[in-house]
Amino acid sequence: MTVAAAAQTPPAAPAIARTVVAGTKLPSLGNTPLYFRAVSVSIPPGQKISVSAPNGILYQLSGSTEIADGEAKKITAGAGALIAGGTSTSSLTAGNGRPSTLLYFLLAPKDVLDQPVAAAPATVKELYRTPAPLPGLEPGSYELNLTRVTFPPWMPSNRPHHRSGAALYYIVSGTGANTVGGTTAARGPGSLIYEPLGLVHQWGNPGSEPLTFLAFNINPEGVPAVIPETPAKP
Repeated sequence: MTVAAAAQTPPAAPAIARTVVAGTKLPSLGNTPLYFRAVSVSIPPGQKISVSAPNGILYQLSGSTEIADGEAKKITAGAGALIAGGTSTSSLTAGNGRPSTLLYFLLAPKDVLDQPVAAAPATVKELYRTPAPLPGLEPGSYELNLTRVTFPPWMPSNRPHHRSGAALYYIVSGTGANTVGGTTAARGPGSLIYEPLGLVHQWGNPGSEPLTFLAFNINPEGVPAVIPETPAKP
């Protein structure tokens, strides 16, 4: 009887996979309004460029990149690296075999938002920037990270939830179902979705392929990045 009961138990649903690609703690956010910005950067094979920008995180889409910012490291497709604001200029060198294609997520004050990220021979394309400062950020310590998330196929939408800070999503592969205000929209590869503080939303994967996306997230230190249900009204 025990064996029969065990045989009838359905298999556990595949788990959601989460990997923190890179991150840092910001000890003092101050009172300066901050914006999200995302750009793509392409470097020809074997070429070297310099980047100097506020706090940001690189994500390697294809190819490979040697990064030197005091210490040398190499990132390949699916890996990332923190570019800390206020430090010396970092140099990026594409591998010799093929171009290096990266995403660069930035957290920036308005006075440097329009500064060039890199010069030739790099090709830089702006993908998104928040139209207004991130709401609800207060002086204090915050966590900034880039997390890669994979939903298994046929995953129903998760519970309504909101961010304790803010996040910018980039769909790497698959097509997600994003529900906001009772309306569900399909979000495919290359889509960028901004989730400010207080936006109640849901994500699911109705397709037969895994859904993988990146979340560039800021949240108060020690506070969960995602909070269930609707935020309390002030």
